[in-house]
Amino acid sequence: MFYNTLTLLHVLASVIWVGGMFFAHQCLRPAAITTLEPPLRLSLWRGVFGRFFPWVWVSVIALLLSGHLMIGQMGGMAAVPMHVHIMLSIGYLMAALYAYLYFVPFAAMKRAVMAGDWPAAGAALNRIRALVGTNLTLGLLNIAVVFVLR
Repeated sequence: MFYNTLTLLHVLASVIWVGGMFFAHQCLRPAAITTLEPPLRLSLWRGVFGRFFPWVWVSVIALLLSGHLMIGQMGGMAAVPMHVHIMLSIGYLMAALYAYLYFVPFAAMKRAVMAGDWPAAGAALNRIRALVGTNLTLGLLNIAVVFVLR
């Protein structure tokens, strides 16, 4: 029962984080680029990220905590199969990239939007876009690892 609850928490956190990245990168971004001028577009992204990123923090914590607890339930790192080691490594890389994204380019974007410095905000958003694209690829790869290597 406890393991199933951990698995559910793990999957829900993955859906929130990876699904949110997919929506932002593949749906919202193209629509915003084609319909909004830079000041409105950058203000929109500042608001979207301001609402999404707290959920990402919750998801990152839930993923790492539930993942480690499930590993403990399976007997520890020495007992788990290789795909679990791969998933954990990708997960830590994703968490590190997200922390960088949050504390460096997102912080720069917030400051630039508040100051009305649209070129600086746009440059920061481009760095965020690249990092989200990388993390989205890693997240989808991590999901595939579960089914391909298990």
